Amino acid sequence: MATVVPSLVFEKSALTDDAEFGPDEERISDAVPPLGKPEARKKFWFQKSKDYDPDAIATQPSVYDNPDVAPQYKPRDDWENIHRFDPKARWTWGEESKVIRKIDWRIMTWVAIMFTAMELDRANLSQALSDNFIEDMGMTTNDYNLGNTIYALCFLAGEFPAQLLAKWLGPDRWIPSQIVLFSIVSASQFSLQGRPSFLVCRALLALLQGGFIPECVLYLSYFYKHHELTIRLSFFWSGMFMADVVSAIAGFGLLHMRGVDGHPGWRWLFLIEGIITGIIGLISYVMMPAGPTQTAGRCRGKHGWFTEREEIIIVNRIIRDDPSKSTMHNRQPITPKLLWRSLTDVDLWPLYAIGLTFNIPTFSPQQYLTLSLRGLGFDTFQTNLLSIPYLVLKIFNMMALSLLAEYTHQLAASASIFQFWCLPFLVYLRVVDTTKASKWLTWAMISLLLAAPLGHPVQVGWISRNANSVRSRTVGTALYNMFLQAGVIISSNIYRADDAPLYRRGNSILLGILGLNLVLYVLAKLYYVWRNRTRERKWNAMTPEERLVYLADHQDVGNKRLDFRLAS
Repeated sequence: MATVVPSLVFEKSALTDDAEFGPDEERISDAVPPLGKPEARKKFWFQKSKDYDPDAIATQPSVYDNPDVAPQYKPRDDWENIHRFDPKARWTWGEESKVIRKIDWRIMTWVAIMFTAMELDRANLSQALSDNFIEDMGMTTNDYNLGNTIYALCFLAGEFPAQLLAKWLGPDRWIPSQIVLFSIVSASQFSLQGRPSFLVCRALLALLQGGFIPECVLYLSYFYKHHELTIRLSFFWSGMFMADVVSAIAGFGLLHMRGVDGHPGWRWLFLIEGIITGIIGLISYVMMPAGPTQTAGRCRGKHGWFTEREEIIIVNRIIRDDPSKSTMHNRQPITPKLLWRSLTDVDLWPLYAIGLTFNIPTFSPQQYLTLSLRGLGFDTFQTNLLSIPYLVLKIFNMMALSLLAEYTHQLAASASIFQFWCLPFLVYLRVVDTTKASKWLTWAMISLLLAAPLGHPVQVGWISRNANSVRSRTVGTALYNMFLQAGVIISSNIYRADDAPLYRRGNSILLGILGLNLVLYVLAKLYYVWRNRTRERKWNAMTPEERLVYLADHQDVGNKRLDFRLAS
């Protein structure tokens, strides 16, 4: 797990020694309250150990407990939570558990709902395809591929501007505005007329949706520790798959509106789901506070969602877990210098490479699922209902994979399970003539392929851990998602009309990319192990005094510090 070297905190009598801070800094007194017992294994949201004591101290040791080191990690004066920062704050496991549950309910639930709304407008094209959308628009499957390519390109182009806007204006302001804007474009697809209007709408929708995911990840990092974020991101992406389930069920009903007022069902699908998304966007202005200590407001209550005690717990548990979260305030823009420093952070490049290709083995078949099921002989409404089972299984698989990654701390190995799952089903689609096989068997094999345990939450959490600074986390998650969208562009052009209906050439390409992905995971693991060992040697060669001089020097920042270890 990415971390600050623990020996830095405890190599001296940090809890009893007296040290002076600088002239403008606090003085840590001798009377330091006792700390909680260090956790041997991080707890998941549902776990209670055998010796769990709700009244025991939960405050974990950190750099703030060493008076020689603490001044180097003091939060900046304009940090929005500075008034709740207290190195001496202590709380119990019972209090922490209650606070986390409250954050889950108040913050995480609504973020997942917003993602569900975004995915609703992104996924309903698949349902429209089952209602003769391509034929009604006078297009071909290659036009559909072009639309997906343009969407991915524009989504990619929108990532950085949206993420930088969110960091400048605050996710609580920009994300709701984004949802309202792209809901208007989504609803306007009711009036689509031919190929040009289809391509324009795909471009506008993507530009406005770009950056949404990394913005939400940045927002959640204000409330959760690193090890808590991975499992929450699984819930977050579960919202996406739940949207696909809801979209399939809604599509089953809305597509029956074909003929109402003389319009096909897919037009009503776009209009009604766009309106629903817009309503969620408007509510989001109320449901998204700027941060843990900024929940008070006209609609959220005079005193906000959290008590003063709860705010102290939230702020100090977060900052003790990752002191870098106080290096920027939540309305601070990323300067060109900081942007360039983040772009050239080679320690995140292995994860960008993985993000480019890891999802391609399932994304191409997923884009063509509706058309494939129609080609197998299923009607419009059967097709929509048959797209639900794999989504439900995928949610459970994704949650299990995230739990495995957190339990074992083996991020690369856990995320690579996705590739091993896909292998036998891609081989089946490559060697079997699915036009002659049972349509139900083929549906089952495609569904199992698409149900592969998605490593995306693990990898986004991996980026967040290895960034070790707000600016790198902001830029890194956006860059990762840009590489992911570049992978979507590749995926959108693997299955071609001249390769239909078996797509043997396309499936051969997918198998080759799958093999490449396994190599990338191995290389990423080896790279991070090598980087950590190199740092360990340099760090261990220093005397305690040299380490303090190094920390005070501040030449190495973020994930370049010798006392920081990269997760692998």
